[in-house]
Amino acid sequence: MDSLNERIRQEDARDDLDRMKELASLLNEAARAYYQENREIMPNERYDRLYDELSRLEEKTGVVLSQSPTHFVGYEVLSELPRERHEYPALSLDKTKDTEALAAFLGDVRGVLSWKLDGLTIVLTYDNGELTKAVTRGDGETGEVITPNARTFKNLPLKIAYRGHLVLRGEAVIRYSDFERLNTAAPEESKYKNPRNLCSGSVRQLDPAVTAERSVNLVAFSLLYAEGVDFGNSFMKQMDFLDSLGFETVERIFVSSASMQEGVQHFKDKIENYDIPSDGLVLVMDDLAYGASLGRTAKFPRNSIAFKWQDEMAETVLRSIEWSASRTGLINPVAVFDPVELEGTTVSRASVHNISIMEEMKLGIGDRIRVYKANMIIPQIAENLTKSGLLEIPGHCPVCGGKTEIKDELGVRTLYCRNDSCPAKRIKAFDLLVGRNALKIDGLSEATLEKFVDRGFVKSFADIFRLRRFKEEIISMEGFGEKSYENILASVDEARKTTLSRLLSGLGIPGVGVAGGRLLSEHFRGDLEALRSAGEEELTAVDGIGEVTARDIAAYFSDPGKSEALDDLLTEITLDSEGPAESEQPLSGKVFVITGAVHEFRNRDELREFIEARGGRVSGSVSRNTDYLINNDITSGSGKNKKAKELGVAIIDEEGFLELVQEKAPGLT
Repeated sequence: MDSLNERIRQEDARDDLDRMKELASLLNEAARAYYQENREIMPNERYDRLYDELSRLEEKTGVVLSQSPTHFVGYEVLSELPRERHEYPALSLDKTKDTEALAAFLGDVRGVLSWKLDGLTIVLTYDNGELTKAVTRGDGETGEVITPNARTFKNLPLKIAYRGHLVLRGEAVIRYSDFERLNTAAPEESKYKNPRNLCSGSVRQLDPAVTAERSVNLVAFSLLYAEGVDFGNSFMKQMDFLDSLGFETVERIFVSSASMQEGVQHFKDKIENYDIPSDGLVLVMDDLAYGASLGRTAKFPRNSIAFKWQDEMAETVLRSIEWSASRTGLINPVAVFDPVELEGTTVSRASVHNISIMEEMKLGIGDRIRVYKANMIIPQIAENLTKSGLLEIPGHCPVCGGKTEIKDELGVRTLYCRNDSCPAKRIKAFDLLVGRNALKIDGLSEATLEKFVDRGFVKSFADIFRLRRFKEEIISMEGFGEKSYENILASVDEARKTTLSRLLSGLGIPGVGVAGGRLLSEHFRGDLEALRSAGEEELTAVDGIGEVTARDIAAYFSDPGKSEALDDLLTEITLDSEGPAESEQPLSGKVFVITGAVHEFRNRDELREFIEARGGRVSGSVSRNTDYLINNDITSGSGKNKKAKELGVAIIDEEGFLELVQEKAPGLT
């Protein structure tokens, strides 16, 4: 009976925490709308009632979330990060890629298997129920104090019910869904390589406001000390204790040496849809006393070990480096090699990212290289076996022949085209404008735009809408005809009516992508002229727009050449309103997750846009806040299906979704 009562107590505590997260989100959204956007989304009476409810729950549970409006007051900017020695040294883990070696390591005792998260390890200290210190792992002995930054982590409790001295470790991570959102908004030359790099840079900022913009989460993975608490000598019970205090903890399962293969497969089946970056698993002995009795080597503890995914490697020959120019003038090296099979697909190309990486690897034509897919997805060069270094950096742009220059920013060397009239810059800019996230002009592929630019049909944004002047020339071009011409013109005319958010997504303003376009359109209520006249201070008041992006936006609209081009474009297009207020839309407040193949829509992006146009939100991972998981394979054993069933989230197929909105998919009769 005591065990049953304890489980009921823990479930009630989790329900309280979920309600607190919901209340904090609602109240913050209302405050943002009222103070930053001059609009009211709830009456003052309701705001006060919800605020009081949150305060009561904080008093009841002893937990205060990092974004709670009852405690949040602002950020303190530091001049440098102080360093501090760890109370408990953070050792590295020994590693293996062999499941049998994992089983042998565990022997006859019970173990706990969990994700090995790929972020930045943080040591957190709580005293008297309050977060008092957060320190990065550093070299394992000494780390950097980032307490003000940790207070901005999206899911980290600032206050907890336990009043003793508590020390735990967790991984600061940026989810793939948040990484994609942030990368979409970043200018091409500033896009982040992977979530881990972005997370590391975000956590170690001197200005906590920057950290707050990056959607950093903390996932706890071990408890180092909890004064006066009896965990029954069980690591798993330690983690359950952290759960009960309001921490998000790493997913974990019990394993034995006999069930090790099954346990590893459990996590492997989830990799494709797991939203948190992970580079393997961690095995810990559940028996705390036995694990401690094993001691440690000079480098590793003997009670735990890391399991790294066995990357499928292939050896091949580097045949060439292609230099790919972008609309910003950035010229990226792309390795082209003899095709190899990796993770079930044929791979023959991999981005080298920049000159610094190319030089560090000493790449040369004819070198033997080993390639793999990072996280089983992205082709990468693992190592160069022969290291000839026989590669020259081009002194002229591969597109226009203009001179190039090497820029060195924070130790990273990149190549740029210096010619402002480079066709690559213009073609990429036109391609961005007509893309599906902007004006959506079908038929104007990058290849078609290149032909039109070469022939002088398109010299500016507005020229895209003046192709009728060249009807005869277009029809006579190879690969074109009357039908192709008419299809392009029909799509061009359809794009003459658009929205401010779509226009902003396509202008190529550094830092402003799909999400940024929506934020700006909502804040300025679809008024382009108000946006164009806004200064940096007003732009930074837009939720989600930082100082750098605000500066780039202001610079864009103050550039005479860009303003003239925009004015010319506005003579050809009309900006419609963004649609009804979100509260009036059929999917207002609903959160969806999309997985698997779609049939009623052309792709997932079209389904996402369909949902967002009706007031809904689309997330990359299933959580307690999710209302519906859309999956045409409702009965599959996918990770997202399992998670939805665990949390009681409704799983519907596209037919069920269309019944929900009582509409047909675009283009279907």
